[in-house]
Amino acid sequence: MADQDILTLYIPIAVLFGVGLFISLIIPVLSLSLGPRRPSLRKATPYESGITPIGEAQRRLPVRFYLIAVLFILFDIEIIFLLPWAVTFRQLGFFGLAEVLVFIVILVIGYVWIWKKGALEWE
Repeated sequence: MADQDILTLYIPIAVLFGVGLFISLIIPVLSLSLGPRRPSLRKATPYESGITPIGEAQRRLPVRFYLIAVLFILFDIEIIFLLPWAVTFRQLGFFGLAEVLVFIVILVIGYVWIWKKGALEWE
């Protein structure tokens, strides 16, 4: 294939990127320019289930919240790695099965370790 033929394969990706960029920029602009603007004190106050808010609107979250969020993302992404294995399961044979079992054992060891450390406890 010539270099020019290879570059034409990327045209649909560039068009999709351009459309996505255009939509993500034009919708907020249209919303701000065409939407109603009637500010009032009542609209500017925070809403807490019908109760007048007490104290500051922003409060600090404990570090444990972020730890659990990061652990969730970490293990969720590792589980996503099983999808390519599942797609090519028959072609990989016994070697692929052994590799995924090692992967799952490492995942389970990680889960048990963070469970024993108390990282999954919510207070």
